[in-house]
Amino acid sequence: MKKYLPLILRLAVAIILIQTLRFKFTGHEDSIYIFSKVGLEPVGRIGIGIVELIAGILLLFKKTAWAGATLTIGIIGGAIMMHLTQLGIEIKGDGGVLFYTAVTTFVLALIILYIYRKDIPVLGKKLSF
Repeated sequence: MKKYLPLILRLAVAIILIQTLRFKFTGHEDSIYIFSKVGLEPVGRIGIGIVELIAGILLLFKKTAWAGATLTIGIIGGAIMMHLTQLGIEIKGDGGVLFYTAVTTFVLALIILYIYRKDIPVLGKKLSF
């Protein structure tokens, strides 16, 4: 199981990131509501969607998992901050599902980055302990 855990984590985060893209790219009313509330509609919605797609793809490959995890931490960290400062935990009666999914994704991305820290160019050898 230890051998497959990094792959399972990468797939889980990639699936979470990629499955949310249909809402961003199709202009789903909830996605438009969220990005309008934080002043990022429509450019932010599409731009963040593109970066999430890139992060999801990078996570699928072992050599670029560190980069996908780093992008994910940045994107999802921003989402968590928006929830805590402007949106609130619960959005349109979702019971906090979006927020808790973001926190879970953030933690998993941190774990992935830790696992693949040796693959980071220049820093990787210094981080291997």
